[in-house]
Amino acid sequence: MSNHPLALFGGNRAVVSEPGDLFAWPIVTEEDEAAVLDVLRKRAMSGTDITKQFEQDYRAWLGTTYTLGANNGTSALHAALFGVGVGAGDEVICPSITYWASCTSVYSLGATVVFADIDPVTLCIDPKDIERCISEKTKAIVVVHYFGYPADMDEIMAIARKHGIKVVEDVSHAHGGLYKGRALGAIGDVSGMSLMSGKALAIGEAGMLATNDREIYERALAFGHYERYNGVIHTESLQPYAGLPLGGYKHRMHQMSAAMGRVQLRHYDERNAEIGRAMNYFWDLLEGVPGLAAHRPRPDSGSAMGGWYAAHGHYKPEELGGLSVTRFTEAVRAEGVADCQPGCNMPLHKHPLFQEADVYGHGKPTRIANASRDVRTLDADLPVSVGIARRVYSIPWFKHFRKDQIEQYANAFRKAAENYEALLVDDPGDPPVLGGWSMFSRK
Repeated sequence: MSNHPLALFGGNRAVVSEPGDLFAWPIVTEEDEAAVLDVLRKRAMSGTDITKQFEQDYRAWLGTTYTLGANNGTSALHAALFGVGVGAGDEVICPSITYWASCTSVYSLGATVVFADIDPVTLCIDPKDIERCISEKTKAIVVVHYFGYPADMDEIMAIARKHGIKVVEDVSHAHGGLYKGRALGAIGDVSGMSLMSGKALAIGEAGMLATNDREIYERALAFGHYERYNGVIHTESLQPYAGLPLGGYKHRMHQMSAAMGRVQLRHYDERNAEIGRAMNYFWDLLEGVPGLAAHRPRPDSGSAMGGWYAAHGHYKPEELGGLSVTRFTEAVRAEGVADCQPGCNMPLHKHPLFQEADVYGHGKPTRIANASRDVRTLDADLPVSVGIARRVYSIPWFKHFRKDQIEQYANAFRKAAENYEALLVDDPGDPPVLGGWSMFSRK
């Protein structure tokens, strides 16, 4: 047991300094302000010229052939699913542990979602569970690089190619991340990502779609960008309908966001590296502490976290006498770490929206309204998704590498873990429900 009593029991707090701007994000400078004000003064908020420049910057940075700005990440993912051809009666495989926007737009496309389990280490979709979910109706797999951790794209792409299925990457948590040296968002058939003000690449309420496939790009454009759906479309099946958006949606990015995006992107790699340096130092300080483990790729893997959005850690109660994550995080918060909370996003398959809601008046649950099978029966076999909330907790999201401050925060976690025996005395255990449907992420 530590010689330093826990703050929860009257000891001194581990975190003694004020954070200042340690967690402030995004970093907004006069350069951002000037770019946004220029759009405002030109009354160009609803144009597309600056957005097209931002798209060009983004595809050069990401390394894809096509990019398409959207009003938010939800719209970008909606368009990506339409882009790969998801339609009535189709099935889309998605991890149950993610934010709802990764998959709910399949409803408006007349499709259904099949939930796959997650890998307990990466917290991303488990490749070993994907084939269980595949049927002749499967059109796409949505891969979420959850909390910035790169999913196992080699295995996922191999399964997708074997079955003729498209892969949609949700990169909303992982801007700038790498999988074996390759940029996340440039590996699957298409990617969509949120750029809202809480994300690692934060430009306001906005999103981006990226792909190397012209037809996917043009289908996404035709779906929600009426002013750009015109005679330059090459895809023959789209040409007769140019002029009006096929989906009846308006996905155009606000140009004040696009202007800020151009500035933020110019500085993002440097700022992302700073975040990575700080977050890795935090975890290095906790290496070997019982009950705690980093949620990050091995340094020799060629993979890297992208942005560390909503960063979390693994919790191993069996190494701490069975101490609940709820009690553990209570102790950490008492040490001065306000944002240490138990759990993560709740399993989507447990929500009534995916079990019983009749959204469009079909007379039966929307999830199976156009389905050839009752995919809800597959929800019974998602053990990791159901139990993961008791094995994860949120950690500080450092935006600057400041050793003294980071060491204080790391010491708060160390103190709680090393004093676990004292915490066990009044441990009420975990409540029946941990986490939230929308917590940690707003696309």
